Amino acid sequence: MNTFGRIFRLTTFGESHGPALGGIIDGMPAGLEVDFDMVQQELDRRRPGQSAIVTARNEADRVEFMSGIFEGRTTGCPIGFIIRNSDQHSNDYEEMRHKFRPSHADFTYNAKFGHRDHRGGGRASARETASRVVGGAIARQALQRYGITIRAYTSRVGDISVDTPYSALDLDRVYSNDVRCPDESAAVRMKELIKRVKAEGDTIGGVVTCVIKGVGPGLGSPLFGKLQSLLAGAMLSIPGAKGFDYGLGFEDCGRRGSEMIDSFAIMADGSVGTLSNHSGGIQGGISNGEDIYFRVAFKPVATLLKEVTTVTDSGEDATLTARGRHDPCVLPRAVPVVEAMAAMTVFDAMLCDRSSRL
Repeated sequence: MNTFGRIFRLTTFGESHGPALGGIIDGMPAGLEVDFDMVQQELDRRRPGQSAIVTARNEADRVEFMSGIFEGRTTGCPIGFIIRNSDQHSNDYEEMRHKFRPSHADFTYNAKFGHRDHRGGGRASARETASRVVGGAIARQALQRYGITIRAYTSRVGDISVDTPYSALDLDRVYSNDVRCPDESAAVRMKELIKRVKAEGDTIGGVVTCVIKGVGPGLGSPLFGKLQSLLAGAMLSIPGAKGFDYGLGFEDCGRRGSEMIDSFAIMADGSVGTLSNHSGGIQGGISNGEDIYFRVAFKPVATLLKEVTTVTDSGEDATLTARGRHDPCVLPRAVPVVEAMAAMTVFDAMLCDRSSRL
C-alpha cells in the first residue's frame, strides 16, 4: 500500500537513510502550469533543521522533477520526482540494530517482513512524508483554479490550546512562528513548552486543525466513499497521527440535537447555506458548501533521549538510550503534511466526482 488516491494517485518510495526519497504522481490532467517555487516552499516548511524545536537533521530537501512536466506544464503523463538524502547519521542507530524501540514500528515491521531497516526507522520514518508534500503541492495548485484553499495550523501542544474559533484567527500568520500557530500568545507558550520538554529528553504531542474553503456542495460519495472517511484515512496514514474528528467532533457529541443542527437558509446571493456549521461542511458524506474543518491528533514522539526498557530480536531483556536527531514535537512539521494530504484527497475526490453524473 504505497499508493494513495483513486484517480490522482501518488506512489512513494525510499527510506530515511537510503540515497533518496521520491514518488510518481499519476492521473494528473495535462495543462497545469507548475509553480516550482511553490512546491519547494512547501517542502521547506516541512524540512528538518528549521529551528531549535525540531530535529537538527539538515536536509536541503530539493526536489528534482524527472518526467511528466514539459516547458513548465503537466503533460498528462506520470510525474516522477526524487529528493536526495544527504545528511544521514546511520551510526547513531547501530545500537537499535537488534533492539526494538518501544512504541515504534520496529517490532511490527520485523513481525510482518522478517527483517527491518533499523536506520531511522527505514520506510516507517516520517521522512517519507516529504514525498507526500510534493504530491500535495501539485494537487494544491490544481485546486487553486477552483478557488479552493487549504490552511492548517497547530491548535494544541500538550495542555496549551488555541480556544479561538478558526474563523476569528488570521490564518495568514500560521507560518510567522516556529510552532505554526496563528495565535501569537499561544505560540510563545507552546514553543517554551517544547523547548522545556526537549531539554528533559522527553517529547510532547498535540493537535493540528485544518480548514478547507471553497469546496462547493456535492463532493464525496455515499457509504464507503464519504468525504470525511477519505480525509480520515488520509490523515491517519501520517506517521504519529492517533486521532481524527471533524465538525462538532468528540467534544460536542454529548450535546442535544436541538443545539447542534445546522438550519438551512437562503443566503444573500440566493444560494442555499446553513446558519451554523457544526457538521464541518460535510453531511451524508458529501460536502454541503460550507467550510470543511477537522482536527488531527498527534502522539508524542516515541524516541526519548533517556533510558527505556525493551527487548532484543533474539528475545532478551534490554535497555536502550536513543541517539541521533529527533523531533521533540512533530506538530510544527506536521502542519504542511496535513495540508498536503488534504489537497490530494480533495483533488482526487473532484476528479472522481466528474464520473458521478451525465
